[in-house]
Amino acid sequence: MELNAASPGGKRLENKDEEKVQDLDTGEAETKAEMGNKTWADLAGEMKTFLWNPEERTCLGRTAKSWGLILLFYFVFYTCLAGMFAFCMYVMLLTLSPYTPTYRDRVAPPGVMIRPYLNGFTISFNVSKRSTWQPYVDSMHHFLAAYDDKVQEEKNIECISGQYFIQGGNESEEKKACQFKRSLLQNCSGIEDQTFGYSRGQPCILLKMNRKGNESDLRSVDFYPGNGTFDLMYYPYYGKITHVNYTSPLVAMHFTDVKRNSLVPIQCSLHGKGIVNDINSDRFLGRIIFTLSIGK
Repeated sequence: MELNAASPGGKRLENKDEEKVQDLDTGEAETKAEMGNKTWADLAGEMKTFLWNPEERTCLGRTAKSWGLILLFYFVFYTCLAGMFAFCMYVMLLTLSPYTPTYRDRVAPPGVMIRPYLNGFTISFNVSKRSTWQPYVDSMHHFLAAYDDKVQEEKNIECISGQYFIQGGNESEEKKACQFKRSLLQNCSGIEDQTFGYSRGQPCILLKMNRKGNESDLRSVDFYPGNGTFDLMYYPYYGKITHVNYTSPLVAMHFTDVKRNSLVPIQCSLHGKGIVNDINSDRFLGRIIFTLSIGK
């Protein structure tokens, strides 16, 4: 008699294969149940019908009337929002004056600026190389064009020196401006010396307020006008809307003897009643700092 006995390991392998087949069958059955026995063609047809249903004449599930109502709602809604925003802007603008700023405490001290101003606050050139200083000369001529004597005589008036030029009347009336002629800058006017001293290594720097320099490396500095200050007759400034022809007064510094081939730091600061220029946290409040570098 022969006995055939299967090993336990063989039975376990057969059981695992059967379980995998059952799992696959179960997954397919669930997928079919979820799709409701629908094919991909059926799903594409339903999507097409959702986009446009010719029987119910709906688009994305809404009729033309429904779309019209919802679009009308959003149109009215956003129109009201825009109207409220425009009304708020209108009320705010009624409180502002185009001639006088409402708040003037952000930058209390007057500003200081230099000309020429091309590549930051370092003016560097070689006397022997025209290409290094010619851009500075061109910038000076362009800036001083508005200060030509003929232009000033045509547009502005002569004022009394040493006192404020107060102009009353309606704030919307055009204000007159005092003459500041280019010839007042004398050696730095560019009239006699077309290069403003740059061709000789004696550059002119224009600024808009009082000055303070480092005397160790600046052995000789001339100021124009002679006292190096700004006459009160050029103030107050009434703004660009009414002070149309206003040209800011200038002070020219003519550096006739600067140490060559070295960086010479220069600080120009404002001096006057109510002017702040000694706050260490802001080096440019009421003053300006620039550097001269003149090569041979």
